[in-house]
Amino acid sequence: MTPELDDVLAVTEDVWTALLGETAPLVPRGVPAGAPFDATGAWSAATTVSGGWPGVVTVELDETVARQLTARMLDLPADATGDGDIADAVGELVNMVGGNIKSLMPGPSVLSLPSVAAGRAAFASDVVEACRLDLLWQGAPLRVSVHVPA
Repeated sequence: MTPELDDVLAVTEDVWTALLGETAPLVPRGVPAGAPFDATGAWSAATTVSGGWPGVVTVELDETVARQLTARMLDLPADATGDGDIADAVGELVNMVGGNIKSLMPGPSVLSLPSVAAGRAAFASDVVEACRLDLLWQGAPLRVSVHVPA
């Protein structure tokens, strides 16, 4: 069983609004299947779900989006966000999205601590992409992916 794309979108929009308040909407973005995340400068985070439903939830953000997310979450000026702040904010984002996706799937399951990196996410060879959501926020790309065991 894998989450439905509409459910992943609803979860992502709910988390986005909870973290950022009423801001510019997330807009669907047409990206060919299998295309790599194409942001200029990126931050990525992943969290693993294990138990009744195994999977990996990943968020990839354009650096501009990551900095704006961090500034709003931490109530900082955008130019005052350091890498540690960004890592914390992006980790919290994937943790919230992953936890909400986990709650939609058969359980009981547990969520790992997030793994965050400056750069693109790397995926283990024993998982396959089950669904992927490509979005724009204020003109910059972000991606939410769910991977399951192959």
